[in-house]
Amino acid sequence: CALKHNPQPASFRRPDQHIRNEDSYTMKVLANSLRPGHAIEHEGKKYVIVKYELILPGKGNAFIAVDMRDAITGVKTNERFRTQETVEKLMTSEKACTILYTEGDQINLMDTATYDQFDVPIDMAGEARVFLTEGMDVTVDTVDDMPVGVRLPQNITLEIVEADAVVKGQTASSSYKPAVLENGVKTMVPPHISVGTRVIVNTADATYVERAKD
Repeated sequence: CALKHNPQPASFRRPDQHIRNEDSYTMKVLANSLRPGHAIEHEGKKYVIVKYELILPGKGNAFIAVDMRDAITGVKTNERFRTQETVEKLMTSEKACTILYTEGDQINLMDTATYDQFDVPIDMAGEARVFLTEGMDVTVDTVDDMPVGVRLPQNITLEIVEADAVVKGQTASSSYKPAVLENGVKTMVPPHISVGTRVIVNTADATYVERAKD
C-alpha cells in the first residue's frame, strides 16, 4: 500500500528552513553563523551586517558583537547576540551590475540585465569600498528589490607603486614587507615584489594573493 505523507508541523520546522513573513523570506540561523554582508531582521527593522566579532570574555559565556547598518536609513548601530541565539536572516536576491562612477558617498550603478541606473551609498561595499573603480562588475544584494549590499570580485589586479627594497638573503618564505597599491591601499607583499609589479589582492582584507601573470 502507498505510504501517506504527513507534513511536519510548524513547531518541528528545521532552523534553516525558509519561513515566509509579510515582506520577505527569512530563515532562522544561529548568531554565530552571521557574516559581513548578511541581511537580518531585528526588532522589526532590516539590517545589513557590517562587522562581526566573536567575543570570548574571561568570565561568562561567549557572545557575538556585530556592527550593522539599517538597510533603509543607513544608520549604523551595534548589537550583541548569544552564540546560540537564533536570528532572522533575510533571503537576498542577486543583481549583476557595473559601476559607472562614484561621486561623494554614492555609487552609480547600471543593472547589466535591464540597463537601469541607480545610486546606492558607498558604505554598502563595506571595507572593500577602497577598491571600487569605474567599469568594475559587482554583485548587488537586494531584499524585496531594495539594494542592501554591494559585493566586489573576490580578487583584483593592481600595480605596486611603493615597496621597500629587497634585502640580500631575504626569501619569500621568511617575511613580508609593506607596499602601497596604485589606489593608495597598503598591503604586505613577499620580498621579491618590487615597484611596477602587478599583483592580485583580496578585496575583503587587502591581502596579497599572488603575482599577476599578465
